[in-house]
Amino acid sequence: MSIKRITPVLFVPEIEPCLKFWTERLGFQKTAEVPEGSKLGFVMLQKDGSELMYQSYASVEKDMPAIASTVRKGPTFLYIEVENLDAIKGAVKGSEIYMTERTTFYGAREIGIKDPAGHYVTFAQFNPQPQN
Repeated sequence: MSIKRITPVLFVPEIEPCLKFWTERLGFQKTAEVPEGSKLGFVMLQKDGSELMYQSYASVEKDMPAIASTVRKGPTFLYIEVENLDAIKGAVKGSEIYMTERTTFYGAREIGIKDPAGHYVTFAQFNPQPQN
């Protein structure tokens, strides 16, 4: 058995502010979208082999009504490993910070922010292991 990818789907009142955050600040590309009236109902984003999806509450209510009330309970927590935490800090400047920069016992420098919909996103940079 092989697992090719795990892609989170974040449920939000409106996709557009989140789309702008990920594309304009963090360089993700929109790879697919589904309109829902005059707004977006669903969007897929990719960067460097990572993928993220957003779906609006209105879209879920039509697409999967059995879970519509559950997805509103959120938020989602994402943990994203990056090469350059300082570059990320510059890109997310002005975002709500829920965790100031810290260094963990497992060797990661981390910072935690909230996306425009209130989902928690932790960015982490691991120091390279010394070569023997």
